[in-house]
Amino acid sequence: MSDDLAEVVEGFLRARPSWLAENPALYGLLVPPARVHGETLADHMAAMLAAARAEAAAQAAETRGVLHAGRAAAGLAGRVQATVVALIACADPVEWVTHALPGLLGVDAAALCAETLDAEALGTAADLAGMRRLPPGEVARLLDGRDVVHRAAPADASLLHAEAARLARQDALVRVPWAGPPTLLALASRDEAQCHGLGPLAFLGQAIGAALDRGR
Repeated sequence: MSDDLAEVVEGFLRARPSWLAENPALYGLLVPPARVHGETLADHMAAMLAAARAEAAAQAAETRGVLHAGRAAAGLAGRVQATVVALIACADPVEWVTHALPGLLGVDAAALCAETLDAEALGTAADLAGMRRLPPGEVARLLDGRDVVHRAAPADASLLHAEAARLARQDALVRVPWAGPPTLLALASRDEAQCHGLGPLAFLGQAIGAALDRGR
């Protein structure tokens, strides 16, 4: 640093003695004094240490969060693989989703929800037997162009989860592409980690759609 610039910095700090204390992030960029001379320098060193510790704690918390999310996603992927294998052998995909899927996937409740369309579009009413009915356009509104949507404390839990609504502290809505009307898989869980995982759940939705088409 040139002498002129050093004088400018010194003058700025002398005119604003509280400026460093008001900008603690800069302590991480400063070189601490080799020795402590007086309470003022000691306070600055303490502030530098506090800033460094706070940054380290934040980084540690972020790392723990990433690891937890990674473990949860890996666990869900394994459960989805086992679930799809079981789905291949089932005779009634709709009943299987309601009764077998929650235990296999580790969630509290699951249901297929389909839009109610006119008779010509539906083909046969048997296609929707056992599914919860949604008004036209509801699947597109809920998914908003996505294959999987995660939600906390959903306000429309009773519409999608019926008697299991009280268990839906978290839910996941999964697109189910098939030849029938717009349909989604609604998963309800009291545990946030059990419902999270975009890729595995999207694959599960595709597998359920294929099973529905196979049974038509």
